[in-house]
Amino acid sequence: MDTPTAQSLPTEKLPQVTLYTDGACTGNPGPGGYGIVLISGKRRKELSGGFRLTTNNRMELLACIMALEAIKDPALPVAVFTDSAYLHNCLAQKWYRRWQKNGWLTAGKKPVENRDLWTRLLALQDAFPRLGFHKVAGHSHIELNERADQLAKEAIRNLG
Repeated sequence: MDTPTAQSLPTEKLPQVTLYTDGACTGNPGPGGYGIVLISGKRRKELSGGFRLTTNNRMELLACIMALEAIKDPALPVAVFTDSAYLHNCLAQKWYRRWQKNGWLTAGKKPVENRDLWTRLLALQDAFPRLGFHKVAGHSHIELNERADQLAKEAIRNLG
């Protein structure tokens, strides 16, 4: 018996997970935080965390990683929305392929920053066969993106 594919199933019956992720940093490097809004069906979950010394790019990557790690079923269709050009462009333009081919060196022959997080994110990307990344404009009144940003900033304030 053939297993149905996404194309053969009615779209309204496919549960989907929507993620809005954001990172923030006070100083760069400095105290930082990440925020996540995860929506699955009628359920909504918010996650956040902070670090005393980090960078904005690390928080953007970690937000995405933590969001994907929170999903129980990687077979579900997942849509990630981010305002991070760094995160989105690397994945959309597949910069990581060149980095991997060059032994995790940039075109300028310097070590790729945040390799530890990129490696972790790429492993997660491989585990999610129906994963899509979408770029949204930051601070453009997109409610769930604004909420992820607010969570990231609250995580910084909660560091004490």
